[in-house]
Amino acid sequence: MTAKDSRAAPLAALAALLADETRAACLLALLDGRAWTAGELARHAGVAASTLSEHLGKLVAGGLLTEERQGRHRYVRLADAGAAGLVEELAAQVPAAAVRRPPRTLRESSADSAMARGRTCYDHLAGRLGIALTDALTLRGLLRQDTGFALTDAGVEWFRAAGIALTVPGRRPLARACLDWTERRPHLAGAAGAALCRHVLDAGWCVRIGSERAVKVTPKGERELGSLLGIPAGSLR
Repeated sequence: MTAKDSRAAPLAALAALLADETRAACLLALLDGRAWTAGELARHAGVAASTLSEHLGKLVAGGLLTEERQGRHRYVRLADAGAAGLVEELAAQVPAAAVRRPPRTLRESSADSAMARGRTCYDHLAGRLGIALTDALTLRGLLRQDTGFALTDAGVEWFRAAGIALTVPGRRPLARACLDWTERRPHLAGAAGAALCRHVLDAGWCVRIGSERAVKVTPKGERELGSLLGIPAGSLR
């Protein structure tokens, strides 16, 4: 009889954490990178605060969330980029047919369109905007996708010349692929993806819209991204 792999029990425990619709809804909401209060998440998930508190306790104990308290408020966020990556990757595996449904209102239709056009995915850019940036970097030899995502030497220089600081905390990869759940293609994540997202928001090339993760490119962003990466303005709208 062979010895059981010591990772089996922890893996099963992690899978059990995710195998609950309320906890899954919380994790997906937290992909916006912000800290949410327990009350906000309870309203988002449509459950009582007491019920949500129990779920959050399990996610914190399981290492997927971290929490902090300010006065009487309890805030939670995804523990780190690794936790976000796990949620992203699993969400992208859900068959499109399972989540595709007609929008119930004009507002919902507009929100869905905005999210598909461009959004943040934890700390990097996704949707058609994320794909357009990834394709432009690849076309210009700044990013390689043949053996996994990797910035080339020219890519590192491009970030420096554009004034985008590349910092790689801990063991986080400089570049990695993240499967886009709307486009079904990989976009740029990792430290480089986070730096690019932070820069376009800080520089006013993109602005957040609505109450979710949607972003849109500003006229200034269209000009800058056209100049730096040759992306046609029409493809960013």
